Amino acid sequence: MVTGVGFCLPGAEKPVFTAEEAWEVAVNGQSCLKYDEVYYGSVGLTQEMFDERFPDLPPFFSRHYTKAHRFGLVSLAQACADAGLNYRDGALGEAAVLVGRGGVDANVESYLSVLRADPATTTAPEAMELFVAAQQAVTPSDVALVQAALTRSNGPCYTVSCGCASSAVQIAHAKRMIARGEVDIAVVTGVDVFDMRLIQNIQRLLHGAQQTYDALRTPDMPELVPSFLSLMRPYDRRADCINHGEGSATLVIESREHATRRGAHLYGQVLSTAMTRDGLANPLACDETGSELVAAVRRCLGDRWHLNNVPYVHGGSDGNVVVTAFESQAVRELYGPDRRPLMTSQEGCFGHNGAPAGCVGVALTLMMMEYGQVCPTANCEQPADGLPFDPVPGVRPRPLDFDYALTFNYQVGGVKNAILLGSNQAV
Repeated sequence: MVTGVGFCLPGAEKPVFTAEEAWEVAVNGQSCLKYDEVYYGSVGLTQEMFDERFPDLPPFFSRHYTKAHRFGLVSLAQACADAGLNYRDGALGEAAVLVGRGGVDANVESYLSVLRADPATTTAPEAMELFVAAQQAVTPSDVALVQAALTRSNGPCYTVSCGCASSAVQIAHAKRMIARGEVDIAVVTGVDVFDMRLIQNIQRLLHGAQQTYDALRTPDMPELVPSFLSLMRPYDRRADCINHGEGSATLVIESREHATRRGAHLYGQVLSTAMTRDGLANPLACDETGSELVAAVRRCLGDRWHLNNVPYVHGGSDGNVVVTAFESQAVRELYGPDRRPLMTSQEGCFGHNGAPAGCVGVALTLMMMEYGQVCPTANCEQPADGLPFDPVPGVRPRPLDFDYALTFNYQVGGVKNAILLGSNQAV
């Protein structure tokens, strides 16, 4: 059971932290992306906001926290508050602390600082500061380490890196641990930071490289990274780009018995998960037929659940027309010619934030189920021709009473991840 959700995501005026704030953005199809040479979703977490939530963190460690550390700690603390769990009193002492990371942009500066340091001129205190910063930041498990320290957890603690499917993979791990009785509770966080300077420089480099690349490109070579200059528009006929965003999202997942015993609010259930890969030799390509997404969904449903009871799908579209193509093919194959499910994406709200996408999708989908409303696809105003699903364009939600939903996530290289969600009453 999902009993708590917390965020540290871009907002219109200030960061989005709570379930209510995230819902307000998503249900109104609001885009929190800002333009500064390129469109980007920036969190804007201030030192004051962080200190207000963590006044007692040892400064010897906390002053070396990267943006990824800070975002991950904030979303975890907010999810605990939402779930009614006080981590300071040991509520997560035996919890699994699971983190998904897709990028390393937040780690680079700490790594380079050590690499460039001159042992001959670096003082002993400076060397110790560099060591602490590096130990906390250069490993892929950076956020998991500081979260486990914050919660004093002695349970399982590790990081998975599977691109934009990272936190979705960790949700599956949490479900399996709970089902096997290894833990009663798990906190799953997806967090990523995309360096704005890097994205801007990629855009500048592409202006000079695209024409030459087009002249040399063969059919088996991928396109260059698309432009970030225009607004991302999933499922829209004008879609031509991806806009990145930074941030974090955390879910608290418990066994039903544990959650019921403490009287927790139940958002809904993670019923099943499955992951496949297209099996292509090109490590950057994906199969536009959507056949492996179909396979993932069917594996996820098994013999127990049926698509007749799944009227809504939370799509993984990041504005890339290739994603729309294979999602469309998959939905067409799964639902047939006579059914047109609702399928929306909220990536246009906060930006394509990588690893948090799995947690964000589960949280928003369960809230849609609870409120009986499907959020619109942010920035989709003119749906692309031939979509076999209704993307709910515009800025108004669509009423829907439903107890089952699917949510999709992908990784570059053809990874397809599907999660089946259910309401509290679903069996």
